[in-house]
Formats: sequence, C-alpha cells, structure tokens
Amino acid sequence: MAPSIDSPTARSQSRRSHNSNPGTPSKKALPPKLVIWLGKTVWTTLWHLMMAKLAPRSASGAYLRPPSRFRHAMGTHPYPPVAGRYKLLVGLGCPWAHRTLVVRALKGLEEAIYVCVLSPSPTEGGWVFDQEEEGCRTLAQLYARAEPGYSGRCTVPVLWDTETKSIVNNESADLIVMLNAQFNGFAQHPDLDLYPPELQEEIDHWNEKVYHAVNNGVYRCGFAQTQAAYDTACTELFTTLDELDAVLQTRRYLCGDRVTLADVRLFTTLFRFDVVYYGLFKCNRRRICDYPNLGAYLRDLYQLPGVAGTCDLESIKQDYYGNLFPLNPGGIIPAGPDMASLLEPHGRT
Repeated sequence: MAPSIDSPTARSQSRRSHNSNPGTPSKKALPPKLVIWLGKTVWTTLWHLMMAKLAPRSASGAYLRPPSRFRHAMGTHPYPPVAGRYKLLVGLGCPWAHRTLVVRALKGLEEAIYVCVLSPSPTEGGWVFDQEEEGCRTLAQLYARAEPGYSGRCTVPVLWDTETKSIVNNESADLIVMLNAQFNGFAQHPDLDLYPPELQEEIDHWNEKVYHAVNNGVYRCGFAQTQAAYDTACTELFTTLDELDAVLQTRRYLCGDRVTLADVRLFTTLFRFDVVYYGLFKCNRRRICDYPNLGAYLRDLYQLPGVAGTCDLESIKQDYYGNLFPLNPGGIIPAGPDMASLLEPHGRT
C-alpha cells in the first residue's frame, strides 16, 4: 500500500526529491568568520587607497604634510600692500585658514581685505566656492588659472591678487606675518604687533614646537596608518600639551603678558580639539577643557575682541565629520559638544 501523504516516509521522500533537484539553489550561508574576513580585507584595502589620496604617508605609516607651493612675499613688486586689491580665500572649517581670519580680526583689516569662503566637496574632490570667483567654480580651477598645468594640492588659505590674477601666497604661517605687518596703513589697530622684534625668537621657538606636536600633531594622530605611527604622534601631542599647560600656569600667553602669533597658531587647533580631534582623530587621552590652564587660556583667546566671530562650529563639524569619509564612513555629524562654556570667565590676568 502506498504511504499516506502525511506519513514520515512520504515527508522523507519529498525532502530527498527536493534536494536532488539540480535547479534548486542552495540555502547555505557563508560562514560568519569568512564574511568578517572578506569585509575587513576589502575595507582595509579601500581605506589604504583612500588614505593615500587624503594623507601621504612615510614607509612607517606616519602622515607627511606636503609643503605649500606659493610663497611670494608681500610688500614689494609686484605685490604692494593696497586696500581692496587682495582676496583672502578661506574655508571656515580649516584651522590653517582660521589663523588668517583671527589675525585679520585682531588687526581690524575687515575693510581692507575681502574674504571669500569655500567649502569642501567630496563629490568634487576639493574646495568649491560658495559663490563663483574670478570665473572659477572650484579652487582647483583658480590654481590652474594662476599656474597653467598646476598639478599639486589646492589648499586654503590663499591670498589672491585681483590685479595680476595670481596667488601671492598659500602658506598660513607666511600670511599671518604679512597681515600683521604689511597692512598697518589700513588697519583699525595698527599699533597691535603680534610679532614684535624683541619676542620673535621666542615666538619662533613656540611655533616650531607647537606646529610639529600639536597643529600637525593632531593630523599625525588622525591620519596615521600604523599603530606605531599613531602611538608616537599621540605621545608627542600630549607631552607637549602637558608642557603648555604648565607654562601657562605662570604666564597669561605663551610669550608673556601679550598675545602674539604663537597664540594665534595654537588657538585654532585648541578650538577644534574637543569638537573634532578628541574623537574623530583619536586624540582622546584628555580634552582641552580638562586642563586647568589650557582650558582657561582657550577661553581667554576666544573672548578677545573679534575672535569669536571667526569661529564657525557647525562648519567645522560638517567639514571634518561630513567630508573625511575614510575616518567617518557613515557621515554622521555629532550633536555636541556645547561650546557655551567658552564664554565663561577665564580668570587670567
């Protein structure tokens, strides 16, 4: 007698018949271990490729910042200091461009030097003008106009000469010295000297130390491509921050009782530290607000006349979290932190 359709024998025959059908796809999934290995291998390979474009590295995996290309001096032919002739091209999220905005504000050069804002665009692969300038939509187009065939990095800040249609300089360290000294005839605060001769040696000392370990040090942490490179950069960063905190216990500013270019150069990194570098760049041993002297020093600089107006927290978060895809693939921008604490009394005299 044939087996019942609901009998165990019939069900067994049905399973054998189904499994023997060559047209039926297998339902076996890849082992989780293999899936993880494949995903990690593919992502790591792509990450290294993207990082190679974003951040050149040494053989040991340490970040190497390329030098600036345009280093002309202001004050002599063909670049005399003239009000209204030059445009300062900046990105509001960029700490190097932020330096120039701070000096421009402290000196009172708003009427003499026009500011043109750009924003980073992942789809364009570089900086894009918020409003077209000199017939150019991107900074790369402007660089090519200044030097046909140019193939280097197109960075901000840039001091652009509207008369000769050329780039005067694109190195922030040079530009803040020029802004401090070359436009006093048009400045609202010409007597403010941020680079006085008697302090230049000390200012240069701090600039060199702070640039390597702090200004570029946070990038050496965030863009490190090996653990050893990261560990070295992170140790140097916090060793220097500890030293700065100790120095600022006995003096108001880095070089004494007056603000200088050394403070400006440090400020723009400190302002971004707790917002960006602490988390995104893995500089998370301590926050600046955890340092008793550095935290108060940051508030002091932020509260100097005109400085707060140069600080755009939302642009900073958008530029870093929204555009550095290899470091933040999801593109999620954090809600905090609350920077209202920068308006609290700093108690430094």
